[in-house]
Amino acid sequence: MRSIYITTPIYYVNAKPHIGHAYTTIACDVCARYCRSQHMDVKFTSGTDEHGKKIEQSAQAAGIETQLFTDQVSQLFRDLLPTLNITNDDFIRTTEPRHKKAVEYFWERLKEHGYIYLGEYSGWYDVRNEAYFSEEELVDGKSPLGGDVQRMTEPCYFFRLSTFGRQLTEFYEDHPDFILPIQRKNEVLSFIQQGLKDLAISRTTFKWGVKVPKDPEHVVYVWLDALVNYLTLNGYPENYDQNNDIFWQNSVHIVGKEIARFHAVYWPAFLMAAGIQPPKQVVAHGWWLSEGEKMSKSVGNVQDPVKYCKLFGSDSLRFYLMRELPFGADGNFSLEGFINRHNAFLVNAFGNLCHRTLSFIKNQADGVVTKPLSSEYKPDDAIYVDTVNSALTKAKDDIEQYSFSKYLEKLEYVTSISNQYIDRQKPWLLLKDGNVSRMNAVLFTLLEQVYKLTKYMAPVTPIAADKILEQMNIPHTMAILHRERIPERVEIKDPEIVFEKIDGSDLSKFDVYTND
Repeated sequence: MRSIYITTPIYYVNAKPHIGHAYTTIACDVCARYCRSQHMDVKFTSGTDEHGKKIEQSAQAAGIETQLFTDQVSQLFRDLLPTLNITNDDFIRTTEPRHKKAVEYFWERLKEHGYIYLGEYSGWYDVRNEAYFSEEELVDGKSPLGGDVQRMTEPCYFFRLSTFGRQLTEFYEDHPDFILPIQRKNEVLSFIQQGLKDLAISRTTFKWGVKVPKDPEHVVYVWLDALVNYLTLNGYPENYDQNNDIFWQNSVHIVGKEIARFHAVYWPAFLMAAGIQPPKQVVAHGWWLSEGEKMSKSVGNVQDPVKYCKLFGSDSLRFYLMRELPFGADGNFSLEGFINRHNAFLVNAFGNLCHRTLSFIKNQADGVVTKPLSSEYKPDDAIYVDTVNSALTKAKDDIEQYSFSKYLEKLEYVTSISNQYIDRQKPWLLLKDGNVSRMNAVLFTLLEQVYKLTKYMAPVTPIAADKILEQMNIPHTMAILHRERIPERVEIKDPEIVFEKIDGSDLSKFDVYTND
């Protein structure tokens, strides 16, 4: 059995979750559900990053003790998972004892192997993103991640990152799909070609973090701390053997492009220094704008995923997020766009296809279709089936390259040609003319394609897919096989509409923004 280890980034708990966090988590869940449908052994994790100066400052601003602050915000991220219908297997908090132990052990291995030394850091620090930058990297006085920076001079431990330029470059050459998409890979290569500098990996100007072993005046750099979570979740160090760890050998980190450097440069270097192979893949997606602007609490345009789920259901949000943002590119999240996609596809196209198919079978064929004789098939049936199978084969290629939007484009196409097939074959006229056997052949052919389509929709819209498959009353596993056949006799249950139309005539009536 093939295995895969899928991770979300661990989310920073300085503020409540927003649409960007939801997107990454849903993308991971879609991958996990799809991989399970391929009979793969899946491990899927998420969690929260709870150390660093920004957290300490946020707790002080809230007027509460830092641990309590992290407890409260971390719980918001944990609560979001069932709201989005996420099927993660574990949830890590960097304040947990198991993680602290893993970080301390990892630090000792880096030091033991000669990759850590004590020195003094002097440069620019982006508090919001917990990252160091040189003078040359600043953009208009800010960090390249957009955060305000402050000059820092303090004693700290350094990691010998400068020694890994050639090793990382050779690793990328040997593993051409390690960084996806290609534009992220090119950015990483450009960064390395500029020359790597040793990385400051401890701080002394605050206390909230994992203490450096044998030197408690220093706190472990939050990114070194955070990245180790992926090992912690695999039982590191006590229950970890990388030679037999099939999950780590097939690990995929899905992250936002703003943290691609940490995952594709620093993390592999840390791992190599510790004697551990890097993950199999780092997949970095684009950013979301909100109503055409960067999301900001001051502007009041931060989209709240919990409110969308309560108003419209998690399936609709999952579909919109996966369909709207082309893989690797930036996208714009808008309430109007959300409603338009919901109504146009989930209601009028896919939902209508499923309901009209099942309703016709129920009402005009006594709820039963049977496998027809070969003589009842027509050339158009074969063309339709071949076209569906071809589109679904391409869809599988798309999702296996994390191209969720293209995957759903193919499913929209299958939906469209299925509705066209009904309109061409006109089963209602076949019934009227008394040609019941040909009508049965059309309905059987149609039901089989709609069945396959619904299973392809399941990783993205699992609640609706389960309801539709239940109405079809076809024994099934969730395996996605584009040439799968339905039983020779199918007796459907009473059809029900699974997606309701949203009235978008007055958008002001919807409260979908974060209020705090």
